[in-house]
Amino acid sequence: MNPLPGELYLVDLGMVGKVRPAVVISREDPDSPRALAICLPLTTQNRESAYEVSLGKLKFLDKESWVNLQGLMSVGHEKLIREVTLTLSPTTV
Repeated sequence: MNPLPGELYLVDLGMVGKVRPAVVISREDPDSPRALAICLPLTTQNRESAYEVSLGKLKFLDKESWVNLQGLMSVGHEKLIREVTLTLSPTTV
């Protein structure tokens, strides 16, 4: 698996974090020394923070969504459950 910048994945964040969509922001690197993706989680909880970027209502979710910039994380590729068929431009986020 080689997730690309701007792709959305359902990510398993463990029991506490549950499964949630996240946008990949790590650069494309087919020869990466580690199978890690840097991601930003999506949330439906708007806290009126400067660290949230509105995405509007996405087709696969029933509520308006935001990218949580403070939730920056790296996850192993094994935690990427499946790609969501909506790709965001790297300049969008």
